Amino acid sequence: MSKTSYPFNPIVKNHVWLSLGLALWIVLFLIFTEPLDTNQIQGVDKFIYLPFYGVAGALSYLILLPLQYKLFLWKEKQWTPMLEAIFFFGMLLFGFILARCVYIFIVVPGEKYPYTLDFFFIDIFLPASIVIFPILFIGRWAIGRYYEKRLEAKKIEIEGEGAYEGLRLQLNDLISVKADDNYVEVTYVVDGKLKKQLIRNTLKNVEAMVPELLRTHRSYLINPEHFQQFKTENGKLFLQLAYELVIPVTKTYTKEVKARF
Repeated sequence: MSKTSYPFNPIVKNHVWLSLGLALWIVLFLIFTEPLDTNQIQGVDKFIYLPFYGVAGALSYLILLPLQYKLFLWKEKQWTPMLEAIFFFGMLLFGFILARCVYIFIVVPGEKYPYTLDFFFIDIFLPASIVIFPILFIGRWAIGRYYEKRLEAKKIEIEGEGAYEGLRLQLNDLISVKADDNYVEVTYVVDGKLKKQLIRNTLKNVEAMVPELLRTHRSYLINPEHFQQFKTENGKLFLQLAYELVIPVTKTYTKEVKARF
């Protein structure tokens, strides 16, 4: 399976809106081009029956959202061209089943000689899909790029002094920063895995760069979002963070830390 990253938006609400746009596009396409059996539908009846094809298209999209999310988690929150192809194959399958049901049970119920299954797929459904699917492809790619750009804009940066390399990441992925001589050790998460990186800078500078962090010790800054509970050991106070990280709290910062949590 390809590991190449592909623009993807995991927010369900955005996909619901996209499914509604797909439904509208299908209805307009059928009204103005009549690629299906719409030549059998005249006048006002088009506005009665054709929206059912739009609903079928939207439902075939929405049905796949749980599978899409499971695939996203399975690939450790990475989306690939292969997964996108799987999604579109599922759309083609469910779309055909639902479109066929609309034709048989709503458009021509009781018809003695309806279009055969193979004719409906090859000569009617497939040509229409070739026109409809590119718009869906563009829509999915667009909301994926929009989501990625928003994430990128929200990233914080811990700079390295001079020409030394820094680190750019989401604030929620940052757990703690520890002073280490002329460096700081940044502990953060990537795809659910704990990582550490040394950056040439001071803890004081990092505190100024990322004011959302909380100082607990002369050598430690933490991201309050990852706080889990207080711990005491031999009369000393500690904070337990996500991923079982334990950070000391000195008396100087105890009052501020307790007030925060």
